[in-house]
Amino acid sequence: MRVGLLFPTLDIGSDFGGIRDYIETVEALGYSHLLVPDHVMGAGLGTRPDWTGPYNYTNPFHEPFTLFGFIAGITKHLEMASGVLILPQRQTALVAKQAAQIDVMSNGRLRLGVGLGWNAVEYDSLGKNFHDRGKRLEEQVTLLRELWANELVTFNGVYEQVIDAGINPLPVKKHIPLWIGAEARPAVQRAARLADGWFPMFAPGDRAAVKIDRMKEYLREANRGITDHGPQFGMEPFVHAGRGFSSNAPAPEKDPQFRSNNPGPQEWAKEAEWWKAHGATHISLNAMNADLRGPKAHIDVITKFANAMSLARV
Repeated sequence: MRVGLLFPTLDIGSDFGGIRDYIETVEALGYSHLLVPDHVMGAGLGTRPDWTGPYNYTNPFHEPFTLFGFIAGITKHLEMASGVLILPQRQTALVAKQAAQIDVMSNGRLRLGVGLGWNAVEYDSLGKNFHDRGKRLEEQVTLLRELWANELVTFNGVYEQVIDAGINPLPVKKHIPLWIGAEARPAVQRAARLADGWFPMFAPGDRAAVKIDRMKEYLREANRGITDHGPQFGMEPFVHAGRGFSSNAPAPEKDPQFRSNNPGPQEWAKEAEWWKAHGATHISLNAMNADLRGPKAHIDVITKFANAMSLARV
């Protein structure tokens, strides 16, 4: 099982000297990959007094593709992955171009995780329809793969059209692994049909095992036990050092066997072992909203997590 980290965009700040120290430490500690979350716009609260979204304009998000360019320039082996890019609020051909450029710059070290998102304000600000985003994502995934594999593409979809055009340069292997983050049943079914891997958005335990079995059934129905570009369909859950992605969101609900008053290395190792036993191919630590501020505090916790993973049977 490959061990990685979620880039702590909410907590790490904007000092790129410190961010560079963090990224170089990630690679030096032997982590296989770094996931970068995505939001373009944050909602103002003055006109939305009843706002319940987990993020707003006060929450900082570093832009994934430009950050990947920085990471590619200062690392040699670290895989970069979006976790996840909100694909339907973007122009598909532009995403294909940006992703291919990062893949070339890093000699094939990009994995593109995509999802639907939840923020209608963000969609409106970017001029995209929030309500048909699931159907559009399906076309986008197909078109992305066509643009990455072929010099010239003609694609006539319901939402996407390309007439005898292509991007240049193409990705290193004319393919970029494309994963989907999903929890709702239609989105999980979509991931089983279309993706190279899946980010499950829940905590381990008996209920999680039922959801994983359901995904395996969807894969069997889609005749996709093995992907076209790897030995198996990938699965990457998160281990949470704190509340998870947002202090405004509910903490991940855990099975009693994983509850602890002081979550730390022993619990992280136990969770990682559970996920590996249930088919995870990757796992990442999410250390945001764990009362950590700045690069140094996050370097300390990822050092502890690396030690915990060396003790776990992963």
